[in-house]
Amino acid sequence: MDAVDWSALLAVALAAGWLDAVVGGGGLVQVPALMVLLPTAPVATLLGTNKLVAITGTSSAAVTYARRVGLDGPSAARAALIGIPSSLLGALTATYLPETVFVPAVLTTLLAVGAWAAASAPAGRGPAGIPAPGPRSRVPGKRALAAVAAIGYYSGAIGSGTGVLLVALFTATLGTGFLKGSATAKAVSIGTDLGALALFACLGHVLWATGAAMCLANITGGAIGARTAITRGAGFVRAALLCTVTALVVKLALDHWA
Repeated sequence: MDAVDWSALLAVALAAGWLDAVVGGGGLVQVPALMVLLPTAPVATLLGTNKLVAITGTSSAAVTYARRVGLDGPSAARAALIGIPSSLLGALTATYLPETVFVPAVLTTLLAVGAWAAASAPAGRGPAGIPAPGPRSRVPGKRALAAVAAIGYYSGAIGSGTGVLLVALFTATLGTGFLKGSATAKAVSIGTDLGALALFACLGHVLWATGAAMCLANITGGAIGARTAITRGAGFVRAALLCTVTALVVKLALDHWA
């Protein structure tokens, strides 16, 4: 790659880190960019490199959320432990999937999440941009944990949009509101990314040098995005989710069928 391609890749990693921290879905920006800038690399290698980059930005965002908003630790830990093996299994599946299944799968996911977000009302805001207390969080039930396992599998196999799905799941099942749901989703995303990354690395499907450079930009974007979401509140997160889903659906549909 030349200097222009490297600059574009780092800019995408920064934007993906910001988007992932605010509402999730950074992979929906990052994976297509990797496909364009590294056209000869296998899809599994691009997904593995994306996991390496994503886990750093997500970790940066999770630390910021934990300090400023707080996390439902037991719920996040239980969900993460389920997400790790399921994402590992999904990553194994990804090494055999044809490229043609990726876009339809992501589009279907985005449309479902967009419909849910449009029908949901954001929680109120408290002083200094911190959301007002909402319903008491509940321990995830069997259905919620089964959904985490399915999302973990999707994370390993497809990878794009996992954060959006987790925000929707925790907001709907734990009564956390959009902001704290996003915070909990970050912690669980680390687990699902770790599981998938471990398998991709074992199979040689990670571009370590490229990923390391992108990690620095992604970490910066993640830290900025988390602060933006906390300062602006739950309403901003919900609006960002809707805008992101709409833009990505249009872009993916045009790229795939136009």
